[in-house]
Amino acid sequence: MKKYFLPIILLCSIVLSGCVATTKDRVLDSDEESQLQKRSYQTRVFDTADKDKVMRATVSTLQDLGFLVNQANFQLGTITATKMDGYTTKATVNVRQKGQKQMSVRINAQFNNAPVTEPQHYQNFFASLEKSLFLTAHAGE
Repeated sequence: MKKYFLPIILLCSIVLSGCVATTKDRVLDSDEESQLQKRSYQTRVFDTADKDKVMRATVSTLQDLGFLVNQANFQLGTITATKMDGYTTKATVNVRQKGQKQMSVRINAQFNNAPVTEPQHYQNFFASLEKSLFLTAHAGE
């Protein structure tokens, strides 16, 4: 009996270890907060058809908030930026046309490689972006 005990335990542990999902396996799984909820506070729609104006205002807003713009592709509508103030905050912004007269702006941020999930941070960014777009429109740029 003792001679079969160890092989049975080893076999069971091998079989059961195959059932454990690793973080790598779960990378595309949905977490507690739904993707729709995240998208709702990470996205804002602006009433303008001028993609370049929105891109320029977004770059300016990120710089005003202390970010260093790593890359901005106006044709694709993407911006990546990093803020280093003792901690690393990374932001990716996508600007795309929505209908004929609107632009959709979505920002996704990470703080020390963890996603920023507090809606207030995104609301602050969009408030600054809205002011920048307002000032740009009224300054005649």
